[in-house]
Amino acid sequence: MSDTLKSIKKPFLQELRQYDIVFKEIMSSNVKLIDTVVKYIIKHKGKNLRPLLVLMAAKLTGIPNNNTYIVASIIEMLHSATLIHDDVVDDADLRRGFPSINAVWKNKIAVLIGDYLLSKCLIGGTKTDNLKVMYILADASKRLSKGELLQIEKSRSLNINEEEFLGMISDKTAALIGAASELGALTASGKEEDQKNLRNFGESLGIAFQIHDDLLDYYGNQKIVGKPIGNDFKDKKLTLPLIHSFQNAPKNETSKIKKMIKSGVKKKEIKEIIGFAEKYDGIAYAQKMQDTYAEKAKTSISNYIDSDVKTALFSFVDYVIKRSM
Repeated sequence: MSDTLKSIKKPFLQELRQYDIVFKEIMSSNVKLIDTVVKYIIKHKGKNLRPLLVLMAAKLTGIPNNNTYIVASIIEMLHSATLIHDDVVDDADLRRGFPSINAVWKNKIAVLIGDYLLSKCLIGGTKTDNLKVMYILADASKRLSKGELLQIEKSRSLNINEEEFLGMISDKTAALIGAASELGALTASGKEEDQKNLRNFGESLGIAFQIHDDLLDYYGNQKIVGKPIGNDFKDKKLTLPLIHSFQNAPKNETSKIKKMIKSGVKKKEIKEIIGFAEKYDGIAYAQKMQDTYAEKAKTSISNYIDSDVKTALFSFVDYVIKRSM
């Protein structure tokens, strides 16, 4: 964990400890195989960014309570379930630099574990006794699937414009981050304005997060990022740097790059594709867009009284667009 993230988490250590307790309780079962896989998930569950966001949103707008910890756990379970299913769909062997669930236990168990986590999300939602919590979770789940399906559709035709791309990542990534911050506010504050402000914060942050994640595919480091550089090209996923470059480049150069991607990118072609995105300002444009959405996120909560929590949320935004993984 980076020093920046440690500093951001510092004011929330008590809440994070309570979240860990609730998360482990909700995840547990009386089936040995499930518990074995769940322990593996917990061990490699990453940086807890989404649960942290739930806790920060709650603390900005009120006082975190048991429902806050339940919601933080549900958000992490939903995130984990989607990653497990994504790895099966993508036939991915690595997740965060470690063997994926499907690589260790094969596809059948991976799919069923993902389904198990989704069912746990539903059960957890009912424990809050709040129908709005259930609606926000259901809507986020729908948008996650919609975004992934649109990405699959577009990878077949390699035909997507900037507006469609931003809508896709709004569903694919920003939906869950927006739900995390909105639900945090919902559990701690009864004010619609708080929920709207934090939803807008999360949605803008989520778009900035995904654009930055896509940029890492151009200049990241496999040992740090946990996946090979150029992976999106190999998976025929068009992201903002290429989409913008296609608009600027001559048709013959665009056709050449698209042909490479359609026929399966070879290792030696990755540098050429990255060079194309640099030449036609795709990378610079994507960096500008991520900064624009990061600023939108900050503006959404700028009217709240200055505090350690608000400062942490601003720092969280900066961390998201500067992280190396």
